Amino acid sequence: MFKQRSESSGLPHHFKPSVGSSSSSLTDADDKYGKIPRTGHPSKTSMRFRLKHGVMALAVIGLTYWSLQPRRSPSVHLVPTGDSNRSLPNGAIWEERKDKVKAAFQDSWSAYRRDAWGKDEYHPVSMQGSNMIKNGQGFTIVDSLDTMWIMGLQKEFKEARAWVDTELSFDQEGEVNLFETTIRVMGGLLSAYHLSQDRLFLNKAVDLADRLMGAFDTASGIPYASVHLKDGRGVPGHEQGISTTSEVSTIQLEFKYLSFLTGNDKYWKAAEEVILKMRELPSLDGLVPIFINPYTGEFHGAEIRLGSRGDSYYEYLIKQYLQTSKLEPVYKEMYDYAISGVKKHLIGRTYPNNLLYVGEISMHNPQDLKPKMDHLVCFLGGTMALSSTEGHPIDNATLTRSQFSEVEEEDFKVGEELTKSCYEMYRQTETGLASEIVYWVQDEDQIKNRKVPEYFDGSDFIIHNRDGHNWLRPETVESLFYLWQLTRDEKYREWGWKIFEAIEKYSKVETGGYSSIHDIRQKSNIQFSDKMETFYLAETLKYLYLLFAPVDTVPLDKFVFNTEAHPLPIFVPPRSMIARSKASTATADAEKSVPDLPNAVPEAAVAEGVAAMGSEDLFKEPEAATPETEEAVETEMDPAAVAEEETVEFPVDDIAVPESDIVPEVEVDYDDESIEASAEELD
Repeated sequence: MFKQRSESSGLPHHFKPSVGSSSSSLTDADDKYGKIPRTGHPSKTSMRFRLKHGVMALAVIGLTYWSLQPRRSPSVHLVPTGDSNRSLPNGAIWEERKDKVKAAFQDSWSAYRRDAWGKDEYHPVSMQGSNMIKNGQGFTIVDSLDTMWIMGLQKEFKEARAWVDTELSFDQEGEVNLFETTIRVMGGLLSAYHLSQDRLFLNKAVDLADRLMGAFDTASGIPYASVHLKDGRGVPGHEQGISTTSEVSTIQLEFKYLSFLTGNDKYWKAAEEVILKMRELPSLDGLVPIFINPYTGEFHGAEIRLGSRGDSYYEYLIKQYLQTSKLEPVYKEMYDYAISGVKKHLIGRTYPNNLLYVGEISMHNPQDLKPKMDHLVCFLGGTMALSSTEGHPIDNATLTRSQFSEVEEEDFKVGEELTKSCYEMYRQTETGLASEIVYWVQDEDQIKNRKVPEYFDGSDFIIHNRDGHNWLRPETVESLFYLWQLTRDEKYREWGWKIFEAIEKYSKVETGGYSSIHDIRQKSNIQFSDKMETFYLAETLKYLYLLFAPVDTVPLDKFVFNTEAHPLPIFVPPRSMIARSKASTATADAEKSVPDLPNAVPEAAVAEGVAAMGSEDLFKEPEAATPETEEAVETEMDPAAVAEEETVEFPVDDIAVPESDIVPEVEVDYDDESIEASAEELD
């Protein structure tokens, strides 16, 4: 369908026709219709014929040239259209608070630039940087590009762009996590391309994506967790080769948008195939286990949660539906089915304040709801509100809640209540910061003999000693941003400001930057863990800035945010790209029953996968965790740990990135006047 032309630059939409190829004369062989006079001047009939066909030829050439240019996203500019803060109540206050968030980013960026320029991660206490792989992959810089653009920091953006141009190379040894690299680096590059229309970023995204494609080279089409960058070779990652559900199902927005931009559907097909295969697997009312086997294509284990390793599977279902202009209803159906499962199996209430929470279960025993909740789950409140409104604000003119269906109203209400609970995870602590994990209190017996700092009187949750760390995560302020955008209820802004004040008070490093904290439960015991996660710049500060910025800065009916908060435009895809998803129906899934799961994946596992791993342990069921015995886990994949893990390399064909896949670059002039104008409009 997207066959490349030999004379193109490699990407079909960048083909430019030759300008010196017209023939100087016509021969008898060209006289198909016998219209060419043999001697003398052309006749009027001949002239009309030539004019007609000349116009047609020019039209064909023009259409061909137009169709082979890189697809531009819908013309959506990240500037307010008149609904400024100053026109709202307390507008001047929110302008001031927005600027304080911007100052926090500038402080962080200046410290990173001073101590760790070009490094993947920043350690603000020791004032140094570190890389995931030897030469790094641009985590901090690329992850921050669109934040700088949105904040109007064009000077910093220009400097970062120069680093991407001259220093960022994916042609290097080292294994990277497919999921983290896709959401942070590819997502950052694609968002920066859309905002700036600078093809440098698109070129880099194509190069990276072609290397990541090796992860899909498995017997099942379910990708490996990691990729060797230089070879473009998929590598079984953590958990003895088992991938996590969120890793393989949180790459679709990025891969599909890249296909739309380039016209090359290989990225779309690979990512789409994963979801459509997962759709055919057994589930518990749409809820799926958090591990999946790339050798068999089957889910592994029985643990279900919307925190680490499962969260963004659900997030990307509804966002895929919105991204392609609601032309792929299969994803909405899958999302709705899963959310019905959430409401049926995962929702509980707390003591003493009757807060709503989302717990964890096993498919073996879904009636036993565990009250454990990761901070990561807090994405769900905003996502459920987004789904009910499809990104349109409830303005009582074009959309009112009375127009909601019963399910939409129920989902929106759950989203509101869950977001309040997530805010309480901050408000009820001594520092005003949330821990990584809480265990919600369900009755009075649960808190007998509990002492400070695990439990504070009147609180709705317990924080175990292993769970008190804070990584400056974005999920709560993300949901506050969505609910403010959709309801215009100022309480969400107020809650966000309280969280920002706590970050400023306890996480700010005196020499510059902000650090994660080992334990946030007591003011007297604050110790920095000396790491400023890239998502603090890419997500947390971006969502806080947008929470206080004019409401139409990044309109939710024009953009979807990937799970790393990189805004990607909503677009209308070619029919050919959505043919498979359109052909799918969700009715069969609704009838699927819960399987009688064994304790281990049966021996139907691909034999070569077992042999390659050298052990049947590959398919061993993880032991169930309990609040008393569960060890501390990192609730989102730490890319540094992924890079250090021992992996078994499977021989596959090397994947080279052809020079023809590189888009001709155009120089973007970041002149001072346009920079200042853009910054003024954004502010």
